[in-house]
Parts: sequence; structure tokens; C-alpha cells
Amino acid sequence: MNRLLRSGLTLLAAALLAAAVQAQSAAPTKKRPAAKAAAPATGPLYATRPEVLRAADDIAARRDLDREWVRQAIGQARLLPQVQRLMTPAPTGTPKNWRVYRSRFVEPIRIRAGLRFWQEHREALARAERDYGVPAEIIVGIVGVESIYGQQMGGFSVIDAVTTLAFDFPRAHPRAAERSAFFLGELEQLLSLSDRTGVDPHSWRGSYAGAMGMPQFMPSSWVRYAVDFDGDGRVDLFNSVDDVIGSVANYFKAFGWKSGMPATYPVGFAAQADMDTLLAPDILPSFSVESFTAKGAVLQGEALAHAGPLALVELQNGAEAPQYVAGTENFYVITRYNWSSYYAMAVLELGRAVREALDR
Repeated sequence: MNRLLRSGLTLLAAALLAAAVQAQSAAPTKKRPAAKAAAPATGPLYATRPEVLRAADDIAARRDLDREWVRQAIGQARLLPQVQRLMTPAPTGTPKNWRVYRSRFVEPIRIRAGLRFWQEHREALARAERDYGVPAEIIVGIVGVESIYGQQMGGFSVIDAVTTLAFDFPRAHPRAAERSAFFLGELEQLLSLSDRTGVDPHSWRGSYAGAMGMPQFMPSSWVRYAVDFDGDGRVDLFNSVDDVIGSVANYFKAFGWKSGMPATYPVGFAAQADMDTLLAPDILPSFSVESFTAKGAVLQGEALAHAGPLALVELQNGAEAPQYVAGTENFYVITRYNWSSYYAMAVLELGRAVREALDR
């Protein structure tokens, strides 16, 4: 789109600001599914904030985007108080509970939906496994946990959400400055994606954190990892299941997924296990099998022949005893999608449950 035409469209967008903007996909011939959730309450426009407009000018200069178009796009974003509330961290000391967390994701509705998804898209899943080395059950687990296979993709305005989190991230968060910088980068990527695809930046809908489509990709992940797996010349993570499957597989391959490697092994403990040392690296695989077992971790069977590093993953259960697994490099790759061992285990167990249903 040339600059004169884009400037003209900017003026038209301003004249139509009072009208509701309908969600649309990256191609005008396909309709993006309408959000089921009611639109959240909004605050003031960001056009009244000088520091926001200065940031818009910086984005425009660095990305070679039309300055007025970027100012208009960001300036017409609104603060979302609900997004701020959802990003506020839980009170210190709130216990984690793996059994409760698991029950939200590994349950009959998702398993049945996952079974239909696998049956209907068996060919694309098999092709992604061949091309990228990522098992179908991992892809099925991701899409099921993220959006129940497209049933829940979020109803928030993505540009409102990421602008809110870039400039008004909750100060109570211990990493507020770091997170604000992250979301400023996501805002920049969203605008670049919108410019390149010709999509109105205010039309994208997603989660309160700005994640979009069936796989809930952040704008930067869409730009870097999304692929045209159905070969129609465009990437559509809202409507093309093939694109979704290929993009998730490509994401995992990019982060180092190792074909044929298990994500976890069962683990037990000797009486004098050095739990503090074993847990110190958290989910980062840091121990060889020899050093892992020397610290008191007990492995059996194929785990004893594992060639790469391991981590001791702790899954707390509130007041009850925690559960543990030995996590491999592939387990760590799953946490690159969402930095949480609980999330990674839910993906693994949902995918496994769907595969078992498929095999029955």
C-alpha cells in the first residue's frame, strides 16, 4: 500500500471511528470468527498521551511505516482496565495445585474435541510430523490447551490489549518494566504485520495478553514462526487448520525440538536425595544422567540411557505432596510456548489422552 493511499485511508478510519469495527482475517475473502465474549469496558484513548505518540513516531521511523497511520492506530487504542486486572499477579503465597490445574485442561470436553480435531486433520498432522519432527499429539495438546481447537480464541481487541500492557502494565508486578518493554515490542510487531497483510490493526481479536488464533500466537510469533501450510499463499491462524498445525510444528522445531526424544521420564528419590540442588535450576535441563542420579534422583529403564541434560520438575499440589518428573530438553521446548511447567504437563497429558482415545 503506498503512503498517499494509506494516509487517505487513515482519514477515512478517523471519520468512521464511531462505527464498530468488525473482525476480519488476513484475507478479505474469509471471515474471521466473531468473538463470543462481550467487549470489555474501555478507558480513554491513547491519543491524549504525548509519550505514547512519541513511541508511535519511533515505531514508524524504525519500521519505515507511515507516521500518521501509526499515530492513528496507536492513538485510537483504548486502555483496558480488565486487562490490567488480569495481569496483576496473584497474592504472594498463593499455593499452586497441579491437580486443579490439570483438571481444567485434561477433561472430557477437550478430549472429545481433540479426538474430532485429530480425526478430521489426520493428514496435516502426519505431514507436520514428517516435515518438522514434532509428534501429532504435541500439536493436538497445544491447540487444545490454547483454544479448545478454535472454540475460544478471545474477544479482546489485540491492539487495545498490547497498548495497555505496553504503557500501563500493572506496577504491582515484580517485572513490570521488563513486561512493558515486551508488550511494546508486540505492539510494534502487530503494526508491521497489519501493514504487510493489509489488515486493519483494530480488527485483530485475541486474548487479554494479545495472543491470536487457534494456537494463540503473539504478534511476534505470528511474524517469525507462522507458515502457509495449506499452500494458498497466505497465513491464517484463525480459519486454516493446516496453517495452525504447520505453524505450531515450525515453532517447536525453531526452539530445538528433538525428534524421538521423550519430554519426561518418571523419577523417584533415594533416602538422602539432595532436593535443594536438584531443584535449583528449576525447569532448565542442567544435569547429566550421572550427576542427576548422584544427587539422589532415581531413574529406570530408557531414562538411564538418556543422552542429554535433565531437570527435576516439581508440580505442587497445594497442601498435599508434590509430584515430580524428570524433564528433558523437549520438555523445556514446550515451556518456550508458555513459561510454566504446569502448562507443559497439561499439553503433554491432554495430547496423550487424545491419542489414547484415538487408539481405542
